[in-house]
Amino acid sequence: MLLPRKLLPWPRPRRSRDQTLSLRLFRASYLSDPDDDDDPPFTRIPNNPPRPPAPRPPPPKPKAQTTKIIPDEPARSDLPFDFRYSYSETDPSWRPIGFREPTRFSPFGPGRLDRPWDGVAARVDEEVRAGDARVSTREEVLGETLSEAEVAELVEMYRHSDCSRQINLGKGGVTHNMLDDIHNHWRRAEAVRMKCLGVATLDMDNICFHLEDKTGGKIIYRSINILILYRGRNYDPKQRPVIPLMLWKPLAPIYPRIVQNVAEGLTFEQTKEMRNRGLNSPPLMKLTRNGVYVNVVERLREAFKTLEVVRLDCSYTGTSDCKKIGVKLRLAGN
Repeated sequence: MLLPRKLLPWPRPRRSRDQTLSLRLFRASYLSDPDDDDDPPFTRIPNNPPRPPAPRPPPPKPKAQTTKIIPDEPARSDLPFDFRYSYSETDPSWRPIGFREPTRFSPFGPGRLDRPWDGVAARVDEEVRAGDARVSTREEVLGETLSEAEVAELVEMYRHSDCSRQINLGKGGVTHNMLDDIHNHWRRAEAVRMKCLGVATLDMDNICFHLEDKTGGKIIYRSINILILYRGRNYDPKQRPVIPLMLWKPLAPIYPRIVQNVAEGLTFEQTKEMRNRGLNSPPLMKLTRNGVYVNVVERLREAFKTLEVVRLDCSYTGTSDCKKIGVKLRLAGN
C-alpha cells in the first residue's frame, strides 16, 4: 500500500567524510573553550569533591529488662508508722464495719511489702516503731533553726504561683504516694510548695501536722491554703527513707454513720422541725467544688452565737464531698 506524499520521509542530504570530521572538531573546540561568552543550552555539573564516609551507626541499646510482678524479696521500710492511703482524712481510732474489696489484695502489690494489709492500713511491727530514735533523727536532719533572712529568701523563691516545685493537695489530703513526691522534689530543691484545695482545707492544722510528722520536714510559710515545706539543713537525698508506692487506690471501707438521722438529745419530731427550719433559711455560705474552706469553721462558730440552725449550700460540691464536709464539721463541733 502506498503512503500519501505528506507522510513520506524527506530525504536527508548526505555529508562527505571531510565535512563530518570538521563538524566534530568544531563541536569539540566549542565545548572545551572555558572563556566562551556564549550561553550554553545547559548548565554544567561541577565536579563535586568526594563525600566523607558515613559515620558508623551507634551500637544497639540493650533491651530493658521487664520488672517482675512479684520481686524476689519484699521491700522493707524503717518508717515507724502504719501505711495508709490517706493520713489526714482517716482516723486510726475508727474501726470499719465492712469492706468493699477482699482484704487479701494489698494495694502495694503481691509480695512487694513486708507488712500485712488488713483492708485499712499496712501495720508496722513493734520492733520498727521507735519514736524516740526517730525524733532525734529528725532534729539532726533539720539542723540549726533558720534565721529570718534565710526564711524570707526561701519564701520569696517558692511562694509564687509559677514555682516549678509545687505539689497539689486535693480532697484526698496527705496521701501515701505524696510522701515520695515530696522527697523527689527535695533531691534538687530545699523546699516544696504545697497548694491545698478541697475538703482537706477545713482543717489546715491537721494537714500541717501530718506533713511534718510523715516527711520529717518543717513548714516555714503558711498563707490561707499555701504551704512551704522545708527539708532541713542536713538533708541527704542518698539517705532518704524507703517509701514503697501504692499501685492503686484501695476502696474505702464501710464505717458506721457519724451524722445520725435523729440528733442526739432530740426526738424525731424535734429533729424534723429543725431540719425544715434549716432548709428554709438562707445559706450562710456557698461552697464550690475543690474550693478553699479555710474560714468555714470560724464563720460557723460566729453564726452559732446568734442562730440555732445554720445552712451551707453544698449543691456544687458533689455527694461524696458533701458527706466528708458533714463529718469534718461534726468532729470540729466536738
